[in-house]
Amino acid sequence: MILYISGRTDIVAFYTPWFIQRYKEGFVDVRNPVVPKKISRIDFDDVDMMVFCTKNPLPIIPFLDEIKQPIIFQITLTPYQKDIEPHVIEKEKVIKAIKEISKKIGKENVYVRYDPILLNQKYTIAYHQKAFLKLCTLLHNEIAGIIISFVDRYKNVLNHAKDLNLKELNKEDYEKLGKSLGEIGKKYNVAIQTCFEQVDLTKYHIENKPCVSKELALLKTGKKYKLWKARNCGCVEMVDIGAYNTCSHLCKYCYANYKEKEVATNQKKHDRNSSLLIGKCIETDQLIPRKK
Repeated sequence: MILYISGRTDIVAFYTPWFIQRYKEGFVDVRNPVVPKKISRIDFDDVDMMVFCTKNPLPIIPFLDEIKQPIIFQITLTPYQKDIEPHVIEKEKVIKAIKEISKKIGKENVYVRYDPILLNQKYTIAYHQKAFLKLCTLLHNEIAGIIISFVDRYKNVLNHAKDLNLKELNKEDYEKLGKSLGEIGKKYNVAIQTCFEQVDLTKYHIENKPCVSKELALLKTGKKYKLWKARNCGCVEMVDIGAYNTCSHLCKYCYANYKEKEVATNQKKHDRNSSLLIGKCIETDQLIPRKK
């Protein structure tokens, strides 16, 4: 079993004490987002690998030596400012954290997510070219690769349409971005890949492959896994232990906070001593052990 921590919220940034408590106690409970009364119980002895997805890896760095399973980090590092990412920490701190993690667990286990790429009057193609060049200049020796994607019009994106003022990407935009980012990656010997994108940029040295492929999972764990049917993105099956509408970053392009007004209320229900990220188990819940 591979844990995804997490696509539904930033557990590392905001809930690391809870996660470490769960790890020490040996199990974690996850409420089904579609059928809330169903709760999966995951035994950490059944976990083969963990994939940490975060915008702020700093809180978990002191605990990395305590985690026995293989780890992969996907650290989102975008060039956006507070108008788009109101509560993300300073990017210089993220870069420093990436370098520290790379030294601890090896660069082959650290990926940067430069996503989503969006365009408007402020964040132009030229802006992204400059930002991506700086990223590769600073981190080319510290990471296994960079994962890119392009903004999708999720519910939360539509809610922030006025603030985002997005430019619809056309074929020429994709080509310009692909060519320039690909050339930068090639110059600094940084592997670049798209993530679940329809656009084909392979002619610009940008691979089109899953973020956590069968090959990568086999390399890290020595085991074979089925594809992740829940996402249909080509990644191996993973178990997300997060909860939607609980992330304080409040990024305006985010898909996981589709009800932003509920974030503060949900966070008040968080108890680091609970087996669940948000709230607690009640008598009417159906607890189901999750098997490997």
